[in-house]
Amino acid sequence: MADVETAPDLEFIFAAHVLVDQPLDLGDIGKGARRIVPIVGGEFSGPQMRGKVLPGGADWQILRHDGVSELEARYTLRTDDGALIHVRNLALRHGPPQVIAALAAGQPTDPQSYYFRGATFFETGAARYAWIGKHIVVCTGEREPTGVKLKFYQLR
Repeated sequence: MADVETAPDLEFIFAAHVLVDQPLDLGDIGKGARRIVPIVGGEFSGPQMRGKVLPGGADWQILRHDGVSELEARYTLRTDDGALIHVRNLALRHGPPQVIAALAAGQPTDPQSYYFRGATFFETGAARYAWIGKHIVVCTGEREPTGVKLKFYQLR
């Protein structure tokens, strides 16, 4: 008989509210429409860390022909104690066509009505936050008219 493995637990790390500007639409690149969404700021907080989302990052998106959005966001966090943390988030977002159309139109939409999940990787030279780059982290997302709300969880 095979050993039964216990499913891993999730431990909450922090929540972030990332503010974005209007997307830059590059048009259809073959497998979908390429958009670049500038990140202009925000904030984050959790039990072990808090601070600001710095402007200057972006979310590079492909809105695939099958209705799935491939998202790759890269941006920088500055903790309240001055540490810089680079974030790379790879996510998928999809849902019923009418829900995705409402999101695209900037309308408030129930986050339970669509799928928005990602895998996140962190880099920092700050020894006190090195632990965040040594774990698998997953996130949930909610798109809002002017930003994105994210919750990050360490896979234990």
